[in-house]
Amino acid sequence: MLTDRQGNALSGATADAVTIYDQAVEAFNLYRGDPVALTDSAIAAAPEFAMAHILKGYLYAVATEPEAAAEAIAISARAKDLDLNERERSHIVALDHVLANNWTEAALALDHHTMCHPHDLVGLQVGHLTDFFRGNARDLRDRIARALPQWTEDLPGYSIVLGWYAFGLEEAGDYARAEAVGREAVDRQPLDCWAHHAVAHVMEMQGRPMDGVHWMETREPHWSGDHNFFQVHNWWHKALFHLDLGRRDLALSLYDEKVRDGNSTVAADLVDASALLWRLHLDGVDVGDRWDEVAACWEAHADGTLYPFNDWHAAMAYLGAERHDDVKRLIAGYREDEPAANETAYWARQTGLPLIEGFSAFWHGDHATAVERLHRARYIANSFGGSHAQRDIIDWTLTEAAIRGGMADAAEALAHERLALKPHSPVNHRFLHKSRQAGSDATKAA
Repeated sequence: MLTDRQGNALSGATADAVTIYDQAVEAFNLYRGDPVALTDSAIAAAPEFAMAHILKGYLYAVATEPEAAAEAIAISARAKDLDLNERERSHIVALDHVLANNWTEAALALDHHTMCHPHDLVGLQVGHLTDFFRGNARDLRDRIARALPQWTEDLPGYSIVLGWYAFGLEEAGDYARAEAVGREAVDRQPLDCWAHHAVAHVMEMQGRPMDGVHWMETREPHWSGDHNFFQVHNWWHKALFHLDLGRRDLALSLYDEKVRDGNSTVAADLVDASALLWRLHLDGVDVGDRWDEVAACWEAHADGTLYPFNDWHAAMAYLGAERHDDVKRLIAGYREDEPAANETAYWARQTGLPLIEGFSAFWHGDHATAVERLHRARYIANSFGGSHAQRDIIDWTLTEAAIRGGMADAAEALAHERLALKPHSPVNHRFLHKSRQAGSDATKAA
């Protein structure tokens, strides 16, 4: 039987189709090119090629977009009619869990899958993404740690696995090892966008914005091409470094010229757009009507049922665009009395609801409610996905709400909390200065 580059048996394949499939897997690994088009070509060359169908199903499923999820359901149904081996049947189980909005069940299924098939790059990558989408830092690290000893440096894809491990180490707080492993991964494969962004995350979490700008700029040719699916997120990271340094004009220019160049409607790109605009707004930048374009793009994705992390970022754009009925629609849906039908419905009620309520309260100047909602929500926010760097927007907003609400004691305490984690971060020092100024103003008023 034919195999992929890592030696995994492939049902229904032909030699030509396997060559194309391996290219599709590499495109998925590197977030470069068009893996969907390549899987279509592999399926055209071998219509019964099970893993080509399964890979395409995964690509649509992890997009966290309603239309793509519907297509993935149809792909999974077609794949079940094919002649599948044990490994491929195991993939179908995990894929169906994702499509049922039960990400943890999918992650657990892929835990067992990769224990049996540690050289299955697709299983490892989708498992890594399920850990990311459910915010599980431990399994982001340990899923790869379990498999990595089974790999050798000469096995195709070894550097990719290192890149995933680097990100897992970073999310687990092991920053020194994360940076070392991430740098090794990009030395081995300079086009690995995930490994590059793992190192950027280390610098963000350690409050090293100058290092971060240098890291992004020296490696920009490797991650910034139009054929690179991950380029927007990396531009977002560069903008965050500039924003930390107080370079608001540069951050806003990156938003206009890079993050929203082309007005992407991909959900992941819209998350970055909403998050960067919100941070700019918090930092006193007038972003004008930029909210309107992003809010309009969210209409196709923020359905209130598929992925609450996306809905929360859509709510930021809706608030900025003064589309308050859309925010009320999301909140009303999250407050339904019916038992949660799946894991994402539970996330929506337990985490999504207080976050959207808190951000809405902040926008409307109800800072006391914002502090109450966000202080509570930040301790459970990692239950529904994103990275520590992405979720930091909660603490940004919480601290700013305390400052603007005249809650000087809380504001200064929150600023000290941030400085304990990132003592050299300029933005955190600005928070401390503003909190003390708020306290001084309150004393004078009294």
